[in-house]
Amino acid sequence: MHIWGKILGFLFGFMLSKTIFGALLGLWLGHIFDRGRGFNFNGLSGGKEDEVSRQAAFFYATFSVMGNVAKAKGQVTSHEIAFASAYMNKLGLNEELRQQAQDAFREGKSSAFPLKDRLVKFKRLMGNRHDLLLMFLEIQIQVAFSDGDLDSAERSVLHTIAKFLGYSAGELDNLLEMIIAGANFQQQGSSGYRQQGRVPVSGQQLNNAYKVLGIEKSSAMPAIKKAYKKLMSQHHPDKLIAKGLPPEMMEIAKQKTQDIQAAYDMIVKDKK
Repeated sequence: MHIWGKILGFLFGFMLSKTIFGALLGLWLGHIFDRGRGFNFNGLSGGKEDEVSRQAAFFYATFSVMGNVAKAKGQVTSHEIAFASAYMNKLGLNEELRQQAQDAFREGKSSAFPLKDRLVKFKRLMGNRHDLLLMFLEIQIQVAFSDGDLDSAERSVLHTIAKFLGYSAGELDNLLEMIIAGANFQQQGSSGYRQQGRVPVSGQQLNNAYKVLGIEKSSAMPAIKKAYKKLMSQHHPDKLIAKGLPPEMMEIAKQKTQDIQAAYDMIVKDKK
């Protein structure tokens, strides 16, 4: 088993960057060297190592930026800590991965955390995999909204993240509305309530269902179906895994598709 490339890559990456992120990049390059696949300095080479690299980058960037978003208001509150902990529990992380997530979160909430630089590197590693970038941004919005409110500081950092990932202010605002509606939709337990057909859903539940799909209540069925199919395609767990989503985070994608499906089913039943 060849390991010296990984060891030396990790050490040199850390020495040059003085950060865990740099060390991880060194580790990935060392892994590629050990496997004898060669390098492609214009981007990722397209092999199995690239997938591993993207998964590791997505995992670490998720929790480090999560830490930065959590401390946007000046200090990390109990709500943000509880959200991060619950998020790790939801992913079912083993002890090693949980420690990595905690280390990344701790680094992200440091005042010296170079958010913009990390976002530039992250986007470069993800390439044109827009579905992964969308999932990443959605996760950060959920962190900011974990206490049920978004203040100006949180909105500011979200706009910075969106900008460096290639999203406009208007696109972020639309996404914010969808994510917040999704959080309310989950809290209301609308999926099981509606599917069992006990009583008609409330107006607020139905409004949130439309917002989850990002459409107006006056939308016709063709537009509703189009929005539904697009969102299901963007969040399909298997597609995201193939593009570089860490397998440990598949549960998040599954939950998202379940919410989309529940919202669509609720609208369809209401339209009949």
